Amino acid sequence: MHNIIDQSFEGERQLFALKDTILKNVIFNQGESPVKQAGNIKVSNCTFDGKYPFWHNCNIEINHSYFKSGGRAAIWYSEQVRMHNCNVEAPKMFRVVNNLYIENSVFPHAHEYLWNCEHVSLLNVEFSEADYILMNGRNIFIKNMELNGNYSFQDARNVIVMNSNINSKDAFWNTENVTVFNSTIKGEYLGWHSKNLKLINCKISGEQPLCYASNLVMQGCVMEETDLCFEYSTLNVDIDSNIESIKNPAEGRITAKSIGEIILDEHCINPGACLITIGGKVYEQSI
Repeated sequence: MHNIIDQSFEGERQLFALKDTILKNVIFNQGESPVKQAGNIKVSNCTFDGKYPFWHNCNIEINHSYFKSGGRAAIWYSEQVRMHNCNVEAPKMFRVVNNLYIENSVFPHAHEYLWNCEHVSLLNVEFSEADYILMNGRNIFIKNMELNGNYSFQDARNVIVMNSNINSKDAFWNTENVTVFNSTIKGEYLGWHSKNLKLINCKISGEQPLCYASNLVMQGCVMEETDLCFEYSTLNVDIDSNIESIKNPAEGRITAKSIGEIILDEHCINPGACLITIGGKVYEQSI
């Protein structure tokens, strides 16, 4: 491996097509695409303040580094990327990245992150201002994540989330094969139009969650301030708490400790097809 240590660069394509190199204590000032088309690069204690630093790269490891707001759209069209212990203030990070691993990193301005990325692992990460994060993601594993931002996980497929806190309006819309374990999800309109969404031992809050869902499964969940739940959804859910209200579920079963209001009106598309059990007693449905 070659070494570039204690240097600074600015301008365009300063280290274009760099290969087999260690970058340490390097500052990338204003400019564009400083490490484009690179491969087998190890980065540590570096600062990035120019646009598009890592595009079309393969086998990149980034440790203890800082991406300033000027280092926007930093890692696109790349594969085999690992990031540890970084602070990233730059917007629009990570697009079309395959095999991405991020650990112990903070992203305070995570608007439009992680679009069209596949085989992603996120461990001990924090995303703030994270609207539209993880859109169109595929094969994603997440553990110990703090997420604040709306419209997260739209159109994502094959996702596992564990031990996380998600504060997001319209989370998990139109997703397929998503499982969330031991997590808190706060935000209205959760999981609309999802397929095969599973929520295990989760705490759910927010208006009108989980409508138009197909094959929704919930086990050991607690729901708070959730009204008009499950409209037109097919489901199999066990709730260890009260539900404020449910409306016109399509088919399946709902078990809860208590339900404030059950709405089965003339718009119910399949009357009687959803078995509702409240505190161990079957609810006699009628319209």
